[in-house]
Amino acid sequence: MWLFHRMEHARMHAKHKGHEAMHAEMVLILIVTLVVAQLVLVQWKQRHSKSYNLVTLFQMWVVPLYFTTKLHWWRFLTTWFIFSVITAYISYRATRKPLACTTPRLVYKWFLLLYKISYATGIVGYSVVMFTLFGINLIFRIKPEDAMDFGVSLLFYGLYYGVLGRDFAEMCADFMASTVGYYSASGMPTKHLSDNICAVCGQPILVDVSEEGIIENTYRLSCNHVFHEFCIRGWCIVGKKQMCPYCKEKVDLKRMFSNPWERPHVMYGQLLDWLRYLVAWQPVIIGFVQGINYVLGLE
Repeated sequence: MWLFHRMEHARMHAKHKGHEAMHAEMVLILIVTLVVAQLVLVQWKQRHSKSYNLVTLFQMWVVPLYFTTKLHWWRFLTTWFIFSVITAYISYRATRKPLACTTPRLVYKWFLLLYKISYATGIVGYSVVMFTLFGINLIFRIKPEDAMDFGVSLLFYGLYYGVLGRDFAEMCADFMASTVGYYSASGMPTKHLSDNICAVCGQPILVDVSEEGIIENTYRLSCNHVFHEFCIRGWCIVGKKQMCPYCKEKVDLKRMFSNPWERPHVMYGQLLDWLRYLVAWQPVIIGFVQGINYVLGLE
């Protein structure tokens, strides 16, 4: 086996011998394309954020489907189908007019549940990978390659559905908030907010801020507007809105999540935002680079 790998290495080295200039040109094309693509994406996001988010969401949803279908990863395709059916139903409910009074709570419950499941799955996957690197898997007589495959798979599932779920949640949050009328992305809200109404779901607040609720508490922001605790947490973490849904004053997440056990959820959300670029746009950029190399005759 060792001799075979050595012969393969020698064959590849002989095949690419004398192609140093061509390889340097290919690396230069890759670097320039990555820089230009990043600048274009940043400008697109700043100038036309709505179209950028929709195209990115479509990329996130379709690109992994293409590769996993090609590789016959049936487990992923099964989970993708289940996720797509449920999320399609939830999104349909969120975009109806008039909006049913139970819909906002249903939407935030589903995406918050999905967010927590993806968070837990990612943590378990990362832990399995680290345990494998330290050889702990040998205690349980598990082969390193099996343990690593299991850990990486869980990490991928957690991160992918975490990113995709947050993007769908943001889209649904915009639709619902504009339909309820207490939030407008640009301009003034179409309704006046009463003191006992939650601006996220439009439903009455039954628990006073100073009282301890049986199911959930009532939360008051620094702007003095009050919300159901689950609604404002879903709005900020899952829906990625770091401002008051009514007056648009910036929300202090450190104050909202004073419990140190809850802060990792905020950091996990920021990690998912960063990974969106890698999952949605990196394969497209690499494919574009390969197309340029093919046209220029670089192999």
